[in-house]
Amino acid sequence: MDARIAPLRTLTFALIAFLATVTLPTAAQEPAADTAAAAAAGPVYNVEIIVFRAAGALGGAENWSAEAGARNIAGDESASGSTQMGRFIAPLPPAVWQLNELESRLRSSGTYVPVAHAAWSQTASSWGTRAGFSMQRLGISVPGLAGTVFLERGQFLHLGMSLTYSMPTPPPGLGAAPGTPFTIDESRRVKFYERNYFDHPAFGVIALVTPVQGARAPGR
Repeated sequence: MDARIAPLRTLTFALIAFLATVTLPTAAQEPAADTAAAAAAGPVYNVEIIVFRAAGALGGAENWSAEAGARNIAGDESASGSTQMGRFIAPLPPAVWQLNELESRLRSSGTYVPVAHAAWSQTASSWGTRAGFSMQRLGISVPGLAGTVFLERGQFLHLGMSLTYSMPTPPPGLGAAPGTPFTIDESRRVKFYERNYFDHPAFGVIALVTPVQGARAPGR
């Protein structure tokens, strides 16, 4: 793999090429901590995320103060039925995480540095509520990293996140002072059993969402 990877703005393409050989293991079905309550709240999903940053300057200087108010919400939908808040079921143990090999590849690349990895089970909130769980609730404690991850269901299922990451020493070339807050504020339709990418010139997130009930789709 050529080390001269494009800026993180093109992460969807750069990482797909870089991690093309990393296959996902067969999904392990982790039992919910409160099955009865979870069933009443709707389908249960496993969510796994890796937050990572660039090891060097992969993007150019930008007006970072202007990005704070930017939002990238994928599509507009009408919430179906009454408003419902997602329920946190339980964290998933590292033994059943499906992105461990991917994290190892990132760590050995010399280009990307994993900074957080977590997985949990939850039900979805109604579309448009942006009701999610904080980094602390998800078991993530990284200096400078804050925000929420939310799973919403309207006509389709969407995963979203509103994250801010303030690095003490941003990579040279980004034109960012120490402690500059970089922001990812996106929501996009979920593709089960496929890696979903949330990108930014300074850091990014790779996410995997799978339904707890049912076998893994054939050929995935």
